[in-house]
Order: sequence, then structure tokens, then C-alpha cells
Amino acid sequence: GHTTGPSLNNDKLYKFAYSAEVYVDRVKASLQKSAGYRISSGVDVNLLWRNPDNDDDQLIKITIKDVQVENVNERPAAKNIFKGKSTDKILGKEYLEALQRPMVLELVRGKVKTFYSYQNEPAFTQNIKRGLASLFQLQLHSGTTREVDVSGKCNTTYHVRQDQVTKIKDLDSCEIAKEGFTSHNPILDIGKKVTSATTYVLEDSFIKSIKAEENFVFLLNFRRKTGAKIVSKQKLELKSVQAGPGLIAGKQVAGVIKTLDSSYVAMPLEAEPVKSECKKCPSLSEHWKSIREHMHPEKLSTAEAAKSFLSFIKSIRKATKEEILQVIRSENKDLLPQIVDAVTSAQTPESLEAMLEFLDFKDASTSVLQERFLYACGFASHPNEMLLKSLTDKFKGDIANEEIRETVVIVMGALIRKLCDRGGCKLPFVVEAKRLILNRLEKAKKDDNVRMYLLALKNALLPEAIPLLLKYAESEEGHISSLAATALQRYDPSFLTKEVKETMNRIYHQNRKVHEKTVRTTAAAVILNSNPSYMEVKNILLSIGELPMEMNKYMLSMIQDIIHFEMPASKTVRKVLKDMRAHNYDRFSKTGSSSAYSGYMTRGPDVSSTYSLDILYSGSGILRRSNMNIHIFDRNAELHASQVVIEAQGLESIIAATPDEGEENLDSFAGMSAILFDVQLRPVTFFQGYGDLMSKMLSATGDPMNVVKGLILLTDYSQEIQLQAGPVASAEFLGGLAIDISGGMEFSLWYRESKTNVKNRVAVFVAGNTEVDSFFVKAGMETTLEVETALDFISTVQFSQYPFLVCMQMDRIESPFRSHVTKYESLPSGRRYTARKGKAVMLAGNEYPLHQENSNMCRRVFGAKSDSGGGWF
Repeated sequence: GHTTGPSLNNDKLYKFAYSAEVYVDRVKASLQKSAGYRISSGVDVNLLWRNPDNDDDQLIKITIKDVQVENVNERPAAKNIFKGKSTDKILGKEYLEALQRPMVLELVRGKVKTFYSYQNEPAFTQNIKRGLASLFQLQLHSGTTREVDVSGKCNTTYHVRQDQVTKIKDLDSCEIAKEGFTSHNPILDIGKKVTSATTYVLEDSFIKSIKAEENFVFLLNFRRKTGAKIVSKQKLELKSVQAGPGLIAGKQVAGVIKTLDSSYVAMPLEAEPVKSECKKCPSLSEHWKSIREHMHPEKLSTAEAAKSFLSFIKSIRKATKEEILQVIRSENKDLLPQIVDAVTSAQTPESLEAMLEFLDFKDASTSVLQERFLYACGFASHPNEMLLKSLTDKFKGDIANEEIRETVVIVMGALIRKLCDRGGCKLPFVVEAKRLILNRLEKAKKDDNVRMYLLALKNALLPEAIPLLLKYAESEEGHISSLAATALQRYDPSFLTKEVKETMNRIYHQNRKVHEKTVRTTAAAVILNSNPSYMEVKNILLSIGELPMEMNKYMLSMIQDIIHFEMPASKTVRKVLKDMRAHNYDRFSKTGSSSAYSGYMTRGPDVSSTYSLDILYSGSGILRRSNMNIHIFDRNAELHASQVVIEAQGLESIIAATPDEGEENLDSFAGMSAILFDVQLRPVTFFQGYGDLMSKMLSATGDPMNVVKGLILLTDYSQEIQLQAGPVASAEFLGGLAIDISGGMEFSLWYRESKTNVKNRVAVFVAGNTEVDSFFVKAGMETTLEVETALDFISTVQFSQYPFLVCMQMDRIESPFRSHVTKYESLPSGRRYTARKGKAVMLAGNEYPLHQENSNMCRRVFGAKSDSGGGWF
């Protein structure tokens, strides 16, 4: 008997009914209302030749006939795009003829050894044939093997029970040439689940029926309600067995094939790539004209801007360098920054070349555009080595504007980190860029240069940079030591060695020299965040009470926050506090206005977000540092969505107050530094030096300074999917953010009051399109989500008495949230069916509570005064 593979009888014609169906829908939906289509046909199979020396080596001929194309679900005539069209109208004569030309398989022990077809047939029909041919591949004993079929080379497991065989294909293991990319951060990316199972029923040692089903599910990681699935089903059923043609005599396969038809060629069974041509697509400049009005700077925090940005990126990805340059060169300076955001975010070789040709770094007058280009590079969703090399080359060349020069190296740091995260740390250009930053930092003399390389390392987070960062944190002054310490704070605690903790303890406890409060508090945060020992915690707690006034209050607040927010160190802190009960009261009843507080912004089934806000003052009531952070995280990943730090020093002289100990010689300075989506941006200076401060104070406009404005591509996912029935599908999800962050400080000597205001205006638009694109019909589903919101953070300080009054407010306005799903089927002629569903809800605004003490203070601040004017200083 034939135990190793199915076997056909001589002189018989096996007549089957075949259907291949595809469905596209929401993940949880039943398939009754899905978009899709069905191809059905008859299939004739007969044995041509059996190897005289080996019964298990057979040539079989397979012919597709009577092809029909129809809806996968019943549709009323008005909604049926195929209505009144014959198959050869739908497929076209050439395709239909190709599909109905027979193919030949050589089956050896049930596996397809060779697939023979005709050479110049369209790839699409060839793949449909491969999808059918692959069904004939099976083995009659249980076990796992790696085999090639239409899906590529895949791990395949067979379970055999008498006349039933189940074939499970592990689609994640398939090797096949296909294009695509994923987003850098898992939280912003798409999760994918795939399954494939085929069930065979055998009768009389050959196939009675086959049922195959494949499922592809795509989910937005940060909102798993949003997603799509593609289901592909194939069915082959034996209808009758009739008398058929006789066998062809011959010793060798090659001879038999020649006798049959000399035009047959052996071809790979795995699917070949199919390129779909866009017939009626607008040109890039036409597309730009249609969205241009939404891209004006004042509209940059609207969902419409984010939506236009995404659609423009899709067009740019298909465009040539010349087409891109044509749009750039035709536009005015208000709109150019938005075009630069989109072209850079497209991340194709053509778009990068266009940008490098357009931007002249030797010309300081276009520095706004150079900066937008650089930040878009830093936010790149899937950067490659060439992008880093281009920036390294620019950095080595002439750059007219010093701030742009700094930004180039800061962004190089961000790209190094992204490439290293994807296993690219040893790529030649990454190695070169790392070496450049580390070597130049060691040789740097001027503070400005030191600062820029430290900022680059704060993005790159190289383990080998830790010793350098420790040196700068401990032995330098002011800005520089503070920056090195905050860079160490960004490392994963697993990198923070014994040596790091020893240095941080020395800085905090000032064992070797006096350090500024900003550096000491950062050192304490690093210790408390990296699995501190009992003694480390105890020493920090014992120090509270001996610190400068406001720092006492700040450290106390930090410890309370660790307990209240259940941070990893909270267990150790509780234990130490229990053992220290005796020395507590005096130490922990410190007055002051500094504080640290964390809370949840949102808690959801998929992702949660937290905010943390800490403020440190000098003893005379002037802000030293305010730090606002938002983190987003899910079960396995975290994203530092934003950080805004406002730092000030040496401002005591304006209100004739005494500086704190160790801070007598600090130069007057105020500035702001931001991290956005894990990328440290170049800090912005409000003023530097007493003279600069005085001139700003006298011109007092009070206008906020723009910190970040632009369009950022967050989610960027594109995958080609080879269906086992033959067609190619694709899943594409893009998420864009339109953002406008501004910040300012106002000062009123009259009211002895200062105000810091940070406004974050954002709009997010996510567009997913999942479709099966067969040249003669497209079936798919578009999903969109949009939200617009604003988060304002204001802190008001009154320093007419001590402890001075501080009121912090963090508000989110009411925000519209909209989602839509559109399923569609369309023909190249333009005939189209769509079904659209949408919903809109208002997300309530929120005043974030911060802590009780703050609420009490706010009542006093707003009770104590009527409206106070006063612009900048």
C-alpha cells in the first residue's frame, strides 16, 4: 500500500469543486458582513505518469475551469459590484485564459517536488495556481517538518488520524521575500497574531475534501479595540471520478514533460511578488494642493493636520526625488516646515536625498527648516544606517548655525540608540558615530561643546559612556554636572553598577565637595530608583533635616511620593522608616514649598499613563527647577512621552535676596529642556547673564516661547501578507501627532509673584488600512481614530512671605474622540461598495489633583489677590 503520500488511480479523471474566499473585517466581527470576494471554479485532476522504479513519484495535471468571481457575502443588487459582469469582463481575457491553462505537479511521497507552469503568465494568476497546488502537498504520518509551499519555507506540523490529516503551518516561521517595517517603540506598534490550519479527508488513498483557513489579526498595542483581521479560506471537494486519459510512457520526468508540452517550465512553488499599479492616483503636487490648507502653522494642533500629514507621507513614499523637490521648491516659508516634517518622516532613500539636496547647512537663514529636518530624523520610526551616516557627514562639515550643529549631534545620539535597540550597534556607521561622540567629549574644552556631547549621550544611552558621565557629574560645576546626572537617570537600572551608586551617594552626601541642590536631588533620585539597599535608604533619610531648607522639603516629598505611588523602592523605605521611628518627628516636620508628586493620568486595559511633577525652590523663593514628566507603559514596554524641565539659577539679585550656600557665584540663567517620545531635544535658553535678564525684564512681552511645534509620525507599520490562496494582502497603520508646546516665565516685582506656564496642545490621528489587493478587485477596511486635547500646567509663586505660597495647576480640557470603520470593495473601473460606521464621544476634561498640600495653597494664592498683571520679568 501507499503509506507515504496520496496516490491517484490510472486512467481516471477526478473532478473537484474549488473555492477561495477572502474576508476583511474588525477583529471580533462575525464574517457575515465582511468585505471580500470569492473565486470559485471546477478543478480537474488526472495522473499523467508514474515512475516505473518508484510508485511514490507521480506527475499529476491540474486544470482550473468554469471560473466565477462573486461577493463573499450576499449583497442586494445595488450593492453588488460584480453585478451584470461576466468573469472574463472582471478578470480580463488574458488573465482568465492564463488561469485556465493546466499546471503539472511532480509529487514525491506527497510533497510537491516540482511545479510546472507557463513562463509569461501574470504573477497574480500564477500565484492563484500555486495556492491550489500547495493544497495537494501532504504527508501521511504525524510529525513536524520544514517545507516549501505558496507561503514560502515554513515549519509545518502534520497530525494523522486514520483518513483525516490536519496540517498546521507556523506562519511566523515562513521565509519569503516580502516588504515591510514596524514602529520603533512597541507601545506605538501593532501586535500581530497569525494561524493557518488545513484539514484533509482521504478516501481510496486520494483526496476526498480539503478545508484550509488562515487568520491574520492586527491590533493597535495602545488600544487593542482598534484592529483588523484578514481571513482566507479554501475549499476543495471531490464531486465525481470519471474515466480519464491514459498515462504517458517514459523513464524520466523531463521526457514526459517535453512530450506533454515543451513550453512547460519548472518554477518555484513559493509565491512571486506582485506589484500593483496605481491607475488614477494623483501626483504628489496635486495631493499637496488638496491638503495644503490644513498645514498652516496656526492649525498645527488639529486632527485634520495630523490626518493630512499621514496621507501626504503615503504619497511621498511612492514619489521620486524630483517630484519631492518640485513640491518643496514651490512652497512659501510658512508651509515649508510642515513639508519638511512629512518628507523626512517618509524615510525612503528618495525623500532623504531630496532633503539633503534642498537643505544647505552652510546657510544660517534656513536654520528653522534644518531644525525641523533634524528633529524628524530623531523621531524616525524605523531609521537606517544611511540616515545616521548622512548626519555624521554633515556634522564633520561646515554648519553655519551653532545651535544646528548642537542639534545634529544630539539627534545622532537618538539614532544610535534606535539602531542599537534593533541589534545594529556593530554596524560600521554606528560604531563610527559612537566613537566620534565619545572621543570629542574627552577632548572638549569649552562648556558648550561638553554640553552638546553630553546631550548626545543622554539620547544614545551607551553602556560604555557611563564612566565619562560619572566623571562629569562628580567633578564639574552647575549645568554640566546636572546634565551628566540627568543622563545617568535615563539608563535602565540594570546598567547602574556598584560604581555608579557609589558616585551618586558621594554626590548626594557631598563626601568630596559641595554640590548644587539640583545635582544632589538628581543623584538621590538615581539611587532610589535603582533597587537601593537598606543602608542607602537609611542614610538618605538620616540626611533629611540637615539639608538646606527647601531641599529638606523636596527630599521629604520625594520619599512620601515613593510610598504613596508604590514605587519599587517603597518596601525598603517603609522598612527603614519603621526602624527609625525614634528620630522621625523633628526631621519630617520641615516647612518649605518644594514638592514631588506622581499620579495616574489614565489607567486602561492596554496602556496606562502616569504624570510626575517635582519642583525645587531656592531658600529665597525663586524657582530652581520644575520637572514635569509623562510616561506611557503597558505590560512589557515603556515610553517617555514627554518631559518639560524649567531651570533657573542666580536670580536672587533681582529681589535682593541672599543666595543659598554654595550658589553665591552662579550666573543668572533660565531655560527649558524637553524630552519628547524618548528623544532629548536641544534645550532652549530664556536668558543668560544678568544683562540679558534685565533687558528681557524691561521689554516684558510675556509671550510664551515656542518649544516644540510640528508633526511627528508615531505609529508606522506596514506588512505585506502572502495569502495561501494566492492573493497578496497588506496591513498598514500610521499614527501621526500634531503638537504645539510652548512655555514661559512671567515675573511681577509689584506683586512679588512669578508664574511659569507650559501649554501642550496635541492632536492624534491614526489611520489603518487592511486590504487584499488583487489586480481586478480590492477588498479592505479602513479604521481611523482621532483626538484633540490640550494640557496646561501653571505654577504661581508668591514670595512676599516665607514659606512662600506656591500653587500648581494641571488641567486637561474636554476632548472630542472620534472613531470610524469603513469596509469597501472596488473594481478598477471605479465601481465601489462601502459600508461606514462611526462614533464620537467627548472625553471629560480633568483637573489633576496633585497633592492635598497644593490644593490648600491654591486656595490661599487665589484668595489672597485679585488679578495680577505683569509680563515677562
